[in-house]
Amino acid sequence: MSQMNRRRALQLLAALGTTGLAAGCGTDTADEAKPGSPIKIGLIVPGSGPNKVIGDEITNGFQLFLSLNDGQLGGHPVTLVPAEEGDTAKTGQAAVDRLLKEGVLALTGVVSSVVMSGIRDAVEQARVPLIGSNASPISLQSVVYIWRTSYVLNEPGEALGQYLRQTLDASSRIAIFGTQGQSSRDVIDGLSNGYEQGGRRLTEDPIFTPDYPNPGKGVYSGPIAKALGRRPDAIFCHYTGAQAVQFIKQLYAQGYRGPIYAPGFLTEGTVLSQLDDGEKGEERALIQQCGIHTALNYSADLNNTANRVFASAYRKAHNASPTTFAMASYDAAQVLDKAIRLVGENPNPQQVNLALGKIGQVDSPRGAWQFNQPRTPQQKWYLRKVQLDGRLLSNVVISELATLG
Repeated sequence: MSQMNRRRALQLLAALGTTGLAAGCGTDTADEAKPGSPIKIGLIVPGSGPNKVIGDEITNGFQLFLSLNDGQLGGHPVTLVPAEEGDTAKTGQAAVDRLLKEGVLALTGVVSSVVMSGIRDAVEQARVPLIGSNASPISLQSVVYIWRTSYVLNEPGEALGQYLRQTLDASSRIAIFGTQGQSSRDVIDGLSNGYEQGGRRLTEDPIFTPDYPNPGKGVYSGPIAKALGRRPDAIFCHYTGAQAVQFIKQLYAQGYRGPIYAPGFLTEGTVLSQLDDGEKGEERALIQQCGIHTALNYSADLNNTANRVFASAYRKAHNASPTTFAMASYDAAQVLDKAIRLVGENPNPQQVNLALGKIGQVDSPRGAWQFNQPRTPQQKWYLRKVQLDGRLLSNVVISELATLG
């Protein structure tokens, strides 16, 4: 048994309370694997603004992996160096420049698609791998040093489009909403790809609303009234955070009582707790009566060994269920751990980048996945429904949708 495997086995035995057996194996300090040289990993996340909550989840996920692995990646002690992402290409570039001067072995994080697209050339020219754990625009093609552990933005729309094509009548009207900008256009392109097959067509033009950082109570009323005037059978939308909360509230306030379909970001994080007005509340009753269905690559209730370990540790550390953002960042740490271990002593960025293409299947909380040729995950997508789990509204997996990537 290798020193590292022996060490891990003894840790697991100790965790199970088998201290006597562990002692019988005759361990001593000489048997312990010596840590490799210290390394730095650059973490690019927003520290303020509407995306801060996602940045916090990304930070939590990466740090959780480190805490469960003695603060190491691939046997090397890690210093995690944060940098402010901001929300523009210029602020993202400043973060990359600062981290490169710090001598980081690799980069991770990035919430905004605008930032990801803006730093693409700098990362490729620096030849330092970036394992993005959120932003993943369709336009990010032909990259060598940028990998993503999240998804490509058209995929949740495509998974839902396939599902809606199979479950809705051909005559059904689907009202489509999203924010102005490339992210919603990518999502809606995916919806079209999945739905418009076998003669099916989306009859309603998408309604794009301003990308409000903190939307007020009536900002969506006009667009919603316009869409409801055409008597849609279903709503498809792409919103997150505060925008998601206000859109759903205003949709119900305008009298809509049909189903809502969306990428899972609609109900991730604190959205459900802000919508949940208690057992006697009108919004809780409407959500259960009308139905909110989302497509995502992860749910905290997935029943596999990797997720039981991850979700339990996350809840213990943060007193909250993990989101897809935290999971993708946890996996970013996991793939770096695998790649750095393959390189061995004295890794450099180019060696790590080559090793990332050799790590194979990843045993993830979302289920097993692996990188495809465009350096994004080939992974399962799940259909989730918002329903009561105990006394709280939760995203509960009800079926698998598709494997994409």
